[in-house]
Amino acid sequence: MADRGGPLEAAPLPAEVREGLAELELELSEGDITQKGYEKKRAKLLARYIPLIQGIDPSLQAENRTPGPSQTTAAAPKQQKSRPTNSRDERFRSDIHTEAVQAALAKYKERKMPMPSKRRSVLVHSSVETYTPPDTSSASEDEGSLRRPGRLTSTPLQSHPSVEPWLDRVVQGSSTSSSASSTSSHPGGRPAAAPSAATTPGAASATALAGLTAHAHIGVPVNSRVSSKIQQLLNTLKRPKRPPLKEFFVDDFEELLEVQQPDPNQPKPEGNQMAVLQGEPLAAGGPWPPSLLAALQRWGTTQPRAPCLTALDTTGKAICTLTYGKLWSRSLKLAYTLLNKLTSKNEPLLKPGDRVALVFPNSDPVMFMVAFYGCLLAELVPVPIEVPLTRKDAGSQQVGFLLGSCGVTLALTTDACQKGLPKAQTGEVAAFKGWPPLSWLVIDGKHLAKPPKDWHPLAQDTGTGTAYIEYKTSKEGSTVGVTVSHASLLAQCRALTQACGYSEAETLTNVLDFKRDAGLWHGVLTSVLNRMHVVSIPYALMKVNPLSWIQKVCSYKARAALVKSRDMHWSLLAQRGQRDVSLSSLRMLIVADGANPWSISSCDAFLNVFQSRGLRPEVICPCASSPEALTVAIRRPPDLGGPPPRKAILSMNGLSYGVIRVDTEEKLSVLTVQDVGQVMPGANVCVVKVDGAPYLCKTDEVGEICVSSSATGTAYYGLLGITKNVFETVPVTAGGVPVSDRPFTRTGLLGFVGPDNLVFVVGKLDGLMVVGVRRHNADDVVATALAVEPMKFVYRGR
Repeated sequence: MADRGGPLEAAPLPAEVREGLAELELELSEGDITQKGYEKKRAKLLARYIPLIQGIDPSLQAENRTPGPSQTTAAAPKQQKSRPTNSRDERFRSDIHTEAVQAALAKYKERKMPMPSKRRSVLVHSSVETYTPPDTSSASEDEGSLRRPGRLTSTPLQSHPSVEPWLDRVVQGSSTSSSASSTSSHPGGRPAAAPSAATTPGAASATALAGLTAHAHIGVPVNSRVSSKIQQLLNTLKRPKRPPLKEFFVDDFEELLEVQQPDPNQPKPEGNQMAVLQGEPLAAGGPWPPSLLAALQRWGTTQPRAPCLTALDTTGKAICTLTYGKLWSRSLKLAYTLLNKLTSKNEPLLKPGDRVALVFPNSDPVMFMVAFYGCLLAELVPVPIEVPLTRKDAGSQQVGFLLGSCGVTLALTTDACQKGLPKAQTGEVAAFKGWPPLSWLVIDGKHLAKPPKDWHPLAQDTGTGTAYIEYKTSKEGSTVGVTVSHASLLAQCRALTQACGYSEAETLTNVLDFKRDAGLWHGVLTSVLNRMHVVSIPYALMKVNPLSWIQKVCSYKARAALVKSRDMHWSLLAQRGQRDVSLSSLRMLIVADGANPWSISSCDAFLNVFQSRGLRPEVICPCASSPEALTVAIRRPPDLGGPPPRKAILSMNGLSYGVIRVDTEEKLSVLTVQDVGQVMPGANVCVVKVDGAPYLCKTDEVGEICVSSSATGTAYYGLLGITKNVFETVPVTAGGVPVSDRPFTRTGLLGFVGPDNLVFVVGKLDGLMVVGVRRHNADDVVATALAVEPMKFVYRGR
């Protein structure tokens, strides 16, 4: 190393120093640093390994770059013959190198090849680590001396003739191997000549640059001078945009995931294949009017003063009682206004079959009922929705998607509700995010036109046309609309009347939401068919006074009440000190969410407390329903021909495998469920396997309950694909034979048919959680928590 500050004895430098030197050589060759910068950084790396040299200027000694005159003279003849490995290559002079790089850039710009941008080389990194220094007899000792600075004085680096000859060969070898790998990866390319004394000063740099450029354009082999960032980018581009689903779970943790093997001892269904369960025939004709609108007209003209609906305020006082005469006259006025007074560009704004949104709060059942029947009389399709709270409410956006897909252009509301809606700067109702453009019509009396005396609606409400659309929110948060035809609506009202034994002038106390589900079917539709009186309990009143519904049952001598298990639970917490209430007038206490496994605890506790206040055990009637199939089953009192109620104590382990195994109540690993009664009149019910084709389940197997009836929903509005899967299911036997020539509707309820043809529900398909080969249900978690007295073990709100 005559030209770099004095001779050094050949000794292997530490790996990090060798790597740093190699990177400096590469940066200099690629023009990333100047010659001066290179020498400064190199001097820093070698400073601790080069002893002080007497008689040399300290600044020159620090940079380790000025050659002695005698050393230069001695090296000159050798350079004329061949380039020695221990001399500084002329290629790396800054001016010559810059000229060579510029020539290479110009050459490869013509080829329009992408150029490298990163300095770090995978090749140099690996080459320096794997390169073996010149073999000496004292290599192991010298290596140890380098690792222990305390021994530097006893074994000076001057005793080693040369450190750099092999280091230079590493760097030069990197360029050569890079070019060679470039040629080998391009069969059609010409091999690059190895740099020699005869080549031009920048040839080696251009060759290395060519290898780097060519490899950056295609896949990059290991032995190329491509930066880690370029390599990472290429690997990313090669990778598919979205890996297969299994890779999300396996990936690099395959050794951590154990494939679930079927347990040979797991319970399996052993019963016979179930048969389709047939409900009692739906009575034809009878005392009912031929249609729902015919019933409204009959009661509105012959019994105009009969009470139809009583609304309460948040203090429990009756603020309005709607008679059948008022319901008929107001509905007629609204129908006339919708058909004759709303125009757009001199054309009627609405035509028969158009969908109209009903936006009413839960505290105003009277105006909702007028709007609903006004739409039916005008041959329009009501779409009841919730009142939007803000302009960007997430749930409201999903409802807006439903309104858009239904083609809704008009929304009906009240003056009070409209004043509470968000407003734009113009004072009009603001445009809600995700909603279609809407016109708003306030339907209070002063805004409606009175129809001529000879005007009569032409509504036909007995066919297959859509009567109304009920929204349903799935577990993912999406909202779909379930269409119910006029024929299905009438069949549902008649089936409920027969199953519940409703009669004229009966009083029903309704705690549920009157816009959808059982609250709508019982409290708005079936009640009008039978000229019943409904007392609607607003939810805000229940929050203030959970006993309000019991007090109204007592004061109105209600014969039926429609509640959920939560309402019964709240009543138990608030009943202390209330000794003057009586529930002896009730003949049916309909529990709308009786399909939930935890409802049995509320029913049992409620009976234990209120049995002494006139409540009879047979009065409690759980029922099961779904938006698609409407009412699936309901328990009936003995006077209506219902069998005694039953409970099923089931093994949780068996249920997790979809198998019914009766257990004892002493164990904690059991689920106790109550029956939800018999299937509806005129309906056929079967249970099919949850996965795969709809094969009938065995009698001791849990599956999805399916219903074939004229009283179910007909479709998801505008969604033909999932409509066919849900509303047009054809259950088959084990041999593949259809069980009926009529399609069935999937309910989304998981259960089985027990003794006395009673239906049991153990969960919902939306709450199904599959872990390995076992199935669990979200409802089971709640039921288990309630079974272990949550007030002692579970914090509130957790």
